[in-house]
Amino acid sequence: MNDVNTMRAISQDVLGGPEVLREVTLERPEPRPNEVLVRVRAAGVNPTDWKHRATGGFLGEPPFVLGWDVSGVVEATGVGVALFQPGDEVFGMLPYPFGHGSHAEYVTAPARAFTHKPAGIDHVQAGALPLVSLTAWQALVERAGLRPGQRVLIHAAAGGVGHVAVQIAKAHGAYVIGTASAGKHDFLREIGVDEAIDYRTTDFAEAVRDVDVVLDTLGGDTSVRSLRVLRPGGIVVSILPVGSEEFHQEAERLGVRAMRMLVDADHHGMRAIADLVETGRLRATIAGTFPLAEAAKAHELGDTGRTTGKLVLLVD
Repeated sequence: MNDVNTMRAISQDVLGGPEVLREVTLERPEPRPNEVLVRVRAAGVNPTDWKHRATGGFLGEPPFVLGWDVSGVVEATGVGVALFQPGDEVFGMLPYPFGHGSHAEYVTAPARAFTHKPAGIDHVQAGALPLVSLTAWQALVERAGLRPGQRVLIHAAAGGVGHVAVQIAKAHGAYVIGTASAGKHDFLREIGVDEAIDYRTTDFAEAVRDVDVVLDTLGGDTSVRSLRVLRPGGIVVSILPVGSEEFHQEAERLGVRAMRMLVDADHHGMRAIADLVETGRLRATIAGTFPLAEAAKAHELGDTGRTTGKLVLLVD
């Protein structure tokens, strides 16, 4: 049993496959001014987690504790925090990328990374939503300025970001085209996709025209080819922050816009997401849940690239 000054966490000492993840005992953090200490109840696992595990990504060399999604209970508040008090149920995304660490029993973060968890959902649902929802919200609503009646193409529409982006786009009155393998098309229709494309048999760049907004979750040549389905002045927002300069050059040639972005922790965005949840317009599909100690199993499943929806760690 842990004492009050320590906590369990999932860490790694080397880069590699899921087998490098291990449970460790760490010192429990203390909230600094304007921070809250949250007892984590559930934490989503995202592609960025398994990429950082394997390559180090923005974080460099381990050891480190991964995880950006959090749903939990405020345990303590730092000096100056007026948003929350101990006992409040909250959910949010830790500042990306350097605020990582939610795959643990406790985490500290700026109070404004969180908002109150909607009472109508459990911690698993709340722990699945923040990173993917903020990514989709910031891409579609803030960056692309999505408006009712616009045509939106969402790549990998059954994935973590994709299936949430579909719901956010529909909530904003868009006509949504989504790509996924044929076996996932029934799921796409259930979440509101108007037109489903099987990327294995159909070239989206040939099949789709006059799109206002493309959400590119794949990168590579998909980014560049997506520009060709846009109407003049349309935009491709790629959530892959680096890639070839051809993306921007081709956009200029075609008279359309190309943008790359990284998700950013945001209280206003989390409030908007909570509102969509509370009004029944947004829900995460849970692909699987795992106890904290079995984080490696969640990573193994994530590595396949075939999951529908979100993987979540349960921290109890």
